[in-house]
Amino acid sequence: MKKRPYYFTAGSVTVHRLTFPSSWRPPDVVQAGRGPSKTSAARATPAGRTIGANRSTGANRSTGANPAISRPDDALTKRVTGRYNETRKGHASQMAGIDRRHEAECASETRILDRAASHLAPAAKPATGLVGGPVTEPVTPPAAPAIISMTGHVAMPGDDVDLDGLLVAAGHVCPLARDWGISGRGEQKPPEGDWRTWLVMGGRGSGKTRAGAEWVQALASDGVRSDLRIALVAETLGEAREVMVDGVSGIFRIARADKRPEFEISRRRLVWRNGAVAQIFSSEDPESLRGPQFHYAWCDELAKWKHAEETFDMLQFGLRLGRDPRQLVTTTPRPVPLLKRLMAEAGTRLVRIDTRANAQNLAPGFVDELQKRYGGTRLGRQEIDGELIEDREDALWKRADIETSTVRVTDALRRIVVAVDPPSGSGEQSCCGIVVAGLDGSGRAVVLADCSVEGQSPAGWALAVASTYRRFAADRIVAEVNQGGEMVAAMLRSVDVSLPLTLVRATRGKYLRAEPVAALYEQRRVVHAGRFTKLEDQMCDFGPEGLSSGRSPDRLDALVWALTALLLEGQGEPRVRGI
Repeated sequence: MKKRPYYFTAGSVTVHRLTFPSSWRPPDVVQAGRGPSKTSAARATPAGRTIGANRSTGANRSTGANPAISRPDDALTKRVTGRYNETRKGHASQMAGIDRRHEAECASETRILDRAASHLAPAAKPATGLVGGPVTEPVTPPAAPAIISMTGHVAMPGDDVDLDGLLVAAGHVCPLARDWGISGRGEQKPPEGDWRTWLVMGGRGSGKTRAGAEWVQALASDGVRSDLRIALVAETLGEAREVMVDGVSGIFRIARADKRPEFEISRRRLVWRNGAVAQIFSSEDPESLRGPQFHYAWCDELAKWKHAEETFDMLQFGLRLGRDPRQLVTTTPRPVPLLKRLMAEAGTRLVRIDTRANAQNLAPGFVDELQKRYGGTRLGRQEIDGELIEDREDALWKRADIETSTVRVTDALRRIVVAVDPPSGSGEQSCCGIVVAGLDGSGRAVVLADCSVEGQSPAGWALAVASTYRRFAADRIVAEVNQGGEMVAAMLRSVDVSLPLTLVRATRGKYLRAEPVAALYEQRRVVHAGRFTKLEDQMCDFGPEGLSSGRSPDRLDALVWALTALLLEGQGEPRVRGI
């Protein structure tokens, strides 16, 4: 007998592939007491026959009863019907288990929320009424807390709060405070008009980073779909992540959960749900900007980039997408040539932000403490007021000259010395100047590192000197003994008795000793292998009367001793460094 295969469908599930005799006819599927079902699915077989599948509607769906089959003695039909019932029962059992777990979780969450909210209002106390039955006393809700506005005004419920010139009811301050369009200050928002560079120069904690993060987030999260490409450039990759992305005012902190990007660490980029991408770059590797292209860029702390000129140039070549490429530069001002050129360009919109303008978002007393310590000084005007402080007219060094003297050194050095200017005492303000310099094959001196340490005990700075000596495989340590005498040598040898020491004693003033070294820079006989910010600050602030702050130039003293030993006195013993 010839047999034909069919797929028998029960409900919405194909139960089994069956092989029927060619003489077999599918049974009529009827609903109990109502004749054939109008909702029964039917399909044509290759022979023109139809095979029905009851969809368990009407009475069958509510009661779970099997469809009435016209040929109950058919073994195959019974087999299929049995499997169909088993499938339905298994599905119902699984759903019942899911429902029970869901109800248990909901009950647990409710209990947790009840316990968490129990401290917000006292429970109602039962009392005895006139009729003798228990009644419940009305509970007085706790007083709403006072709201502090953006201007520092304390508002109680019912009062109005001034948010950047907009009067808002106190009860609505918290939701509106998250809206950057209302809570952000005017100088933290993009300027109007046509511009290429938005330059924000501000003091410490003035809100520069928040302005940059909000600008990038607004650009990247705008629209359902976006192909924006944004560059995030910082001094190092670590600072880019810790400040621009994960910082207190970084992109992750200010972005709402539904618009927060994902951080792909291995690819060093942020990806928003709409497709916008922001890549992270470091000023330590300008060549990494060769190739990528962008619509926008955010440059953070440009004034202290290690290779500022090269990095910024590579970024400008890549800022070529869209109709109006733009960049935001947020930085604490320093009189570096690149920053001064940006300020002078016609396409730059310069905004200055004072630390005091952001006092309500800083620790209480922070601004007052800074004003007491640094108010009116060169450092305070730069780090608090956000002013660009030019070089001293009577300084021995100029920042532009140091900038041109900063190069990448790849040649082997034939002599390396570590110069030490020990502090006169110990404490948080003490600084031990430690500068490393070497001599290349052409006789040019190379300043390799500023390893100075602050707030260390004599044992602490002695360990730092020994560690620096080993790190750079130096030939000799040159230490000034005016402040400590033989104690300097004793401390260093207590750490490592084999350290080769040359003790020097100053017989002239600091300015007279520094003049010949400054002349070496003018003769281009000295270069820097990197940017040493604190050392350069002392160099450009050192005049006949010393530093403008009145402090001792410990780093500069160490630099003078190192270069004197290499170029002016020829000290330091040469040795074979490799073959």
